[in-house]
Amino acid sequence: MKYYSGTTDFASDSPSAVTLGKFDGMHRGHQKLFQRICSQAGLNRTAFMIAPDETPCLLTKEEKKKKLQEWDFDTVIDCPYIPEVLSMTPEIFIEKILVGRLKVRYIAVGSDFRFGRGRRGDASSLVSLQEKYGYHIDVIEKEKYNGREISSTYVKEAVQAGQMELAGSLLGFPYPVLGEVMHGRQLGRRLGMPTINLVPDQRKILPPSGVYFTRVRTGDGTFKGVTNVGYKPTVDGSFLGVETYLYDFNEDLYGKEAEVYFEHYRRPEQKFSDLEALKTQMFRDLAAGREFFA
Repeated sequence: MKYYSGTTDFASDSPSAVTLGKFDGMHRGHQKLFQRICSQAGLNRTAFMIAPDETPCLLTKEEKKKKLQEWDFDTVIDCPYIPEVLSMTPEIFIEKILVGRLKVRYIAVGSDFRFGRGRRGDASSLVSLQEKYGYHIDVIEKEKYNGREISSTYVKEAVQAGQMELAGSLLGFPYPVLGEVMHGRQLGRRLGMPTINLVPDQRKILPPSGVYFTRVRTGDGTFKGVTNVGYKPTVDGSFLGVETYLYDFNEDLYGKEAEVYFEHYRRPEQKFSDLEALKTQMFRDLAAGREFFA
């Protein structure tokens, strides 16, 4: 898979099938678009993403890249959010980018897709110009869950409320947090429960502080775990972290990449009277986690 990020120096050597959007979350609605593109035999299957960097996000750029690698895309373009691109009128964007650089022959977008200067372009703009520019377009209606349209806003609401089962149903996969395993204070090891620590991207939307049942994917496989999101108030924590105990796992993961998938909210973060009280509660959480996974 060719991956372009932070540059407008991209092009296709052959005719393309393209889907466009922010794709924050890559939820089940987005996956309908991916399926359409990846079923186009004989075309360069392309995902074109454009979104501002500074906004809170469901998936970071690296998480999006990893998810797209699981599909059958030939090319992924993470286009920079810059005036050079944003100032184009809808038709100029079609002519210069989609036709001129990507040689587009097929497009799939959601019914709410907007593009071009002032977001004046929409799905109907693409439909009206398909004959002129020689491509075919499919406009895909929104996927729904429990009668409500699946959207990034819907997923964010679920994550921020700690409703991890709902978030997973909307996404089609448990909510992930990707990061490098960092050295912590070794408190879990001293208490007989060694843990791994991730410091998430500051733009990443996290579920509420508390304890969760999770699965953790590393280069060594996927493992069940219990994760704390928060500031560790009992030991005067000063930064927001994601700390996970892995069942039946004793390998050294420091410096390696791990992805924590949140499956179920257990309880809110608490401040305990002393470390012994914290240890007692941690053993209760681990026992509850074994029951959950069983």
